[in-house]
Amino acid sequence: MTKLWIIQFTLEMFLLPVLVPAALAQGVHHYVGQITSNSALIAWGTTAGRGNTIGRESVPLGKAKVLIDGRNLPAEKNWLVVGGLRPDSNYPYEITVDGRSIGKGTVRTYPEKSDKLTFFVMGDWGTGKQPQYHVADFMTREFEKRRSTASPVRFVLTTGDNIYADIPKPIAFHSGEADSDWEAKFFVPYQKLIAEIPFYPSLGNHDGNDTEKRGDLPAYLDNFFFSNNIPARYYTFNYAGLADFFALDSTKSTLEGSPKEAYEKDGEQHRWLQAALAKSNAQWKIPYFHSPPYTAGPYHKPELSKLAHFVELFRQRGVRVVFNGHEHNFQISDSAKTGGITYVITGAGGELRAGDISQKLAKAGMKAFAAEHHFLVVEISGKRMEITPISDTGRALGNYVVTLP
Repeated sequence: MTKLWIIQFTLEMFLLPVLVPAALAQGVHHYVGQITSNSALIAWGTTAGRGNTIGRESVPLGKAKVLIDGRNLPAEKNWLVVGGLRPDSNYPYEITVDGRSIGKGTVRTYPEKSDKLTFFVMGDWGTGKQPQYHVADFMTREFEKRRSTASPVRFVLTTGDNIYADIPKPIAFHSGEADSDWEAKFFVPYQKLIAEIPFYPSLGNHDGNDTEKRGDLPAYLDNFFFSNNIPARYYTFNYAGLADFFALDSTKSTLEGSPKEAYEKDGEQHRWLQAALAKSNAQWKIPYFHSPPYTAGPYHKPELSKLAHFVELFRQRGVRVVFNGHEHNFQISDSAKTGGITYVITGAGGELRAGDISQKLAKAGMKAFAAEHHFLVVEISGKRMEITPISDTGRALGNYVVTLP
């Protein structure tokens, strides 16, 4: 087996220069990794071939340029941060590799200040199956419908379980550790969306060796882009002075060694969150992460006991809404029963767990649920937030309001 592995490795290294140009013939993907009020990160690559072919550290496909804002900018990697842009402005762009056009799109920079924001939230989504594609289709429709309005959709938050294995442990087949695993589960279903707005993800247990393969986590950190263009398991970003978002890690996945809690009290992440929330001056402080402190099931139990220190910190720092996943349905809490904070579970972007939990809602502190595939449309206007789950048939599953004091 060792000799076979050496032969395979040697062949891959020898063939890599051949595979990269060949990938161009099979098509490439392009996507927006980040947007600010004066910049945009545009990335591209292929999921064909072996090795790292798309993402932050991927092997360059060739001599690339990005045409944007009347500039033809060279790129040394499979991505480029374009600066010097005007706030809240549309910028068509085109990517060429070795003189050949491989992708086009339009980015809209964020305003420097605003009291309005619309974004999507979804969780437990990367299956590559038909329901995921139906949800993605209605996300794209909603994005297009709002494109020219006063509050277009600016980004997508994910509440974890971004890429699922086709077959679970112990095999964990196509679990997300290879770029090819991302083809049908990310780059294809959201291709129209990601050409224009970024995904800002959070980790789920299926994104690493908590539940699947250790190699899933490095791929996640490479293929997504994060605040300050630094790979991060937890991070924060601001939108137009209106809202600070806090992507947190509620998993046990590790880059080396056995699985270990990333969320322990007084641990590195907890200390970081204390400092980050203390520095936040935004009206809206919005954490999002995988494991729900409050849920009525039907499969997972509430994680309040292990995340009590996070929940208490949210209460102390004026958080009014939190987004979670993990349970494969939609649920929303009664804030009067959940410490003055509304907890929203959106865990059915691709997976779904059927079951009537209506009799369990009150005891769990929840006020409504829907066992349907969906994503959330979240609209902020000043101190008012409207949350609307949209099903994979395009039907609104309710409308819920959260307000600041």
